[in-house]
Order: sequence, then structure tokens, then C-alpha cells
Amino acid sequence: MLAVTVIAGILFTWCVLSRRLALWSITAPIAMMVAGIALTSGSDPPLVFDFGDLAGFERAVEVVLALLLFVDATEVPAGGIRRERSVVARLLGVALPLTLGAALLSALVFFPDRPGWVLATLATVVVPLDLAPAAALVRDERIPARLREVLNVEGGLSDGIVSPVFLICVAAAAEYHTVGSDYAEALLDAVGAAGWAVGAGSLVGYLAGWLLRRSWAKGWTLPTAARLAVLSVPLAAYSLSVFLGGNGFVASFVAGVCVAPAMRHLPEGTVRMTDDLVTLSTLALWFLFGQLVSDEFWDGFHLSVVLYAVLACTLVRLVPVMVALVGTDLSLSDRLFLGWMGPRGVASVVFGLLAAIELRGSGGGDFISRVMVITVMVSIVLHGLSAEPLGRRYARGRRPSPQPRVRG
Repeated sequence: MLAVTVIAGILFTWCVLSRRLALWSITAPIAMMVAGIALTSGSDPPLVFDFGDLAGFERAVEVVLALLLFVDATEVPAGGIRRERSVVARLLGVALPLTLGAALLSALVFFPDRPGWVLATLATVVVPLDLAPAAALVRDERIPARLREVLNVEGGLSDGIVSPVFLICVAAAAEYHTVGSDYAEALLDAVGAAGWAVGAGSLVGYLAGWLLRRSWAKGWTLPTAARLAVLSVPLAAYSLSVFLGGNGFVASFVAGVCVAPAMRHLPEGTVRMTDDLVTLSTLALWFLFGQLVSDEFWDGFHLSVVLYAVLACTLVRLVPVMVALVGTDLSLSDRLFLGWMGPRGVASVVFGLLAAIELRGSGGGDFISRVMVITVMVSIVLHGLSAEPLGRRYARGRRPSPQPRVRG
């Protein structure tokens, strides 16, 4: 309970000073991470989190990811998809697969002694986009609204697209260390789980969207009740999928995609309660991430891991994005901006934690966790330090533009 008190106190402190801290680009995730590092470091730290109940912890992390993916899917601006469908399609359909492939090939070079499926899992962990740690840049009105809108759409959809790939890779990586390994069966099970997840998410999402839209149109519900109803959708999709043998967080993402059209006919802020719950949950994860950082730095640096993390945060995304956007009306500087803006955050942390749990005892879990920690830390530093220079660069040639909402 002391840990809960400390986390709540740190969050409250950031909230009352948020405007002042924003001047130094200190977001809530960064504040919680720094606090986690400070309070869990050393040989006798004030706080230590023991993840002894791995099954319960894994379920809790999955629920957090389920809510996060649901909110991302429901808040992707439909207008942004229509206006930038060519750019978004290239980023998600071309650049994202190329980025996954580049992350895998780079891992094979830096860690040749690791099993291929473990490295494939690592690629799915270090690739997902999360704009929250770079919120100051994405909210910066000096950056063209078009670029910020594209990033919001990509950030809202990329994690859900990577999720099934992550599940397949984890299943194969876990099978690698099993006597009498049957990769075909493991892959079929993972594909089957993804199929049940899509089915459960589609059923819950479409049905909930139709009922909510009809109920609001006829005046049968209240705004507060509608907010509660929306919160129940990802939970229902998650639990139904798990019951059927599918994956819960994939189902929640699909439910969000399916219910999103109905959300545009409901009162503004209907998803706000779910979004606030996601914010609180992910901030707690950022605090726990601080302990992971403490553990990694306490054990010492691994040069190959640091070099891979730097590459994963730079060229692994930059080159595929530049290739995918050839032939668009975006200028070279705009394409470079989209390629550079690939901050890693909660999605990488959650995927890394889940992989560590699923692959525990094999060495692969600890390895993925270590690389995830360093990659997220490198991303925070690189994308944080580049925020102000990028803003100044665009301010020299562009007028301020409207401010879209940050995804992530």
C-alpha cells in the first residue's frame, strides 16, 4: 500500500505543476519513470516490487494493454484517415512491415547466438509507436498540422497491427525451448487465438456500437451512462476472447475499430472515462518501468544492446519510412520528420513484460526485457532532445496550425 501512496503522491505533484513542468518537456510518463528509478535504485531501495504472482501480473498487464489499444482505436480521427489515406496506407502497409524486417535483421547481426524466434519477438517489442513520451513535440503548433495528424493516426493503429504478430512470435519462441518442439502446432494455436480474438472483438464492437447509437438517438440513455457503457466494451471483448481461447488485447483493439463509427454519433467525451483509466494504469506502468531501468543499470551496460537500441530508434524506422513515402507530395524534410518521429513507450514496455513472462526461465525473457528497457530509454533521450530543434526548424518557414489530440 505504501507504493500506491507514493505513486499517487507523485502523480498529484506532477498534476499541480504540470504547466510549469511542460516548459522543460517533463511529461507525466517521464516524471513517473524518474520517480521509479529514484525510489527503486541502490542496494537497499525504499521501494521494491516483487513480481512473484506472474499469472496475476500478466493478466493485469494484458488488461492495461487491452484498454490502451481500445482507446487508440476509437480515437483515431476518421477525417485524418480519409484525408491522408495514401500516406497512412504507406506507413502501415509498407513502412511498418519493412521496419519489423529491419529490426529483425539488425538483431541477427548484433545477437547472432540468439534463437531466430526470440529475435523476431524482440523486433515486435522495439517497433511499436507511442507518442506519449513525445507529447510536447506532437502538440507543438509550430509543427504542421498535417504531420501531427498523420502521426496520430499511425500511433493509434500501429500497435494493434503489431499485436497479432507479437503473439505468433512469442508462441514460436516459447516452443523453441520445449522438448519435442512443434512449431507448426504453436503457430496454428497463435493464429487460432488471433482468429478468436478478431471474432470476439468484432461481435462485441459492432453490437455495442449499434446499441449505443440507437439508444442515444432515441434518448434512452444519459451521457454518464454512455461513458460507463463504453468502458465495459473493451472489458467484455477481452473476457469473451479469453473465454473462447483467443487473445484479449487483440480483441479489445478490434472492438475499438468496430465501435469507432458509432462513437462519432455519441456525446463528445464519451470515451473520456476509459481514457482516464488508461492514463492512470499506464502511469503506474511507467513507475514500474523505473524499477526495470534501475535493475538494468545496476547490472551494468551491454554495448551490443545499447548499439542495437540506438539503431532501433533511428535507422530501423527512418529508412523504411523514407522508402515507403517516395512518390508522395510530402517534402524531403517532412518525410525525414515522420521517419525520425518514432518514439517508443508503453506498448514496448507492455510487450516486453509479456515476452519476459512467457519466456521466463529460457534466458530469452530477460534478454528481451533488457533490450526493451534500453531502447525505451534511448528513445526518450533522442526524441526528447530533438523536440525543440525540430519545432524551431518548422517555425522558420511555417505558420502555427490547429492542435490535434495526442495519441498514445
